[in-house]
Amino acid sequence: MSLLCLFATAMVFGSQGGKTPIRPISWGRCLAQRPVFYAGEEAIRIADNVLLYQRNSGGWRQNIDMARVLSQKDKAQLRKDKNKEDSTLDNGATHTQMRYLARVYDATRHERFEKAFLKAVDYLLEAQYPNGGWPQRYPNLSGYSRYITFNDGAMIGAMTVLRDIAEKKPWYAFVDEERRKNAEKAVQKGIECILKCQIIVGGRRTAWCQQHDEKTLEPRPARIYEKVSICGGESVGVVKFLMDIDNPTVEIIEAIQGAVAWFDRVKLTGIRQVNKPDQSERGYDKVIIRDATAPPMWARFYQIGTNRPIFCGRDGKIKDTLAEIEHERRTGYSWYGYGPAELLARDYPAWQKKWAPKKNVLKN
Repeated sequence: MSLLCLFATAMVFGSQGGKTPIRPISWGRCLAQRPVFYAGEEAIRIADNVLLYQRNSGGWRQNIDMARVLSQKDKAQLRKDKNKEDSTLDNGATHTQMRYLARVYDATRHERFEKAFLKAVDYLLEAQYPNGGWPQRYPNLSGYSRYITFNDGAMIGAMTVLRDIAEKKPWYAFVDEERRKNAEKAVQKGIECILKCQIIVGGRRTAWCQQHDEKTLEPRPARIYEKVSICGGESVGVVKFLMDIDNPTVEIIEAIQGAVAWFDRVKLTGIRQVNKPDQSERGYDKVIIRDATAPPMWARFYQIGTNRPIFCGRDGKIKDTLAEIEHERRTGYSWYGYGPAELLARDYPAWQKKWAPKKNVLKN
């Protein structure tokens, strides 16, 4: 699932200081604006929305369009909802709001944005498990939300913003030294957790499941169609995070190279996913066809031990092919992707040349 990208009609200050109408600002593009935007009235209006949506826990709900114009009734309801325990890291929640508030505070120096940001830092630090992992949701740890979650970039999103704080990146230079040091420790614990969660089969490192047990670190299922597996999608973000570490330890190097070698082994060639028009509500079906010219792609889930792509519908039964699951799940979920392609073609070769020049795990 992706962030809701609804639009808010608005006016913002242009670079010349006058009010100039521009295209609507999407919350999904809130971190991609020019620096001048974050000092303007529209940025401040959205940031004040973000403050209203922030729970007393310090975090935020997912899938909220925080750029929309709020009525007085909306604002009153949000104030009543402050104590709800639905804060999460799912679908970009919390760490996206934190990055946005940091940009607006850096541009405006309005104290209320600093205060909300620091409260969110404390939320992330409190939500981390002693073993270094983060759950999908906190403080509500019910169901599979309690598992250490790589799905939808939950744990990596939290670690990335904490790493930027620890490294005193420009937008985060205002964070006090105590929180900065705590962020640094949290990131280190998180890295240790990532290394321990990596799935090892027959003595070979592979990649990660979407969720791992918060105590044993074993792979765990989530929704009925999300089985225990090695994940060809979410694992890409984990590897990229590890690649950003300067002077990596032997353990980190081995983790990266093990995952990269696994990506290379399980790539699917000679097939392509296409959308075939039909009379369904969605108007199409997802079909796999043979195509010798198709670029490599990867399944979302691979069976541990066999590296066989697996698929599952709402009946909870594992199938061998996409065609075997019901139309609703077949078209309503991302079963294939191309995420590892750029990693193998560009990111890994550059990293390998710099940090592991004597060993390239990719086939020449």
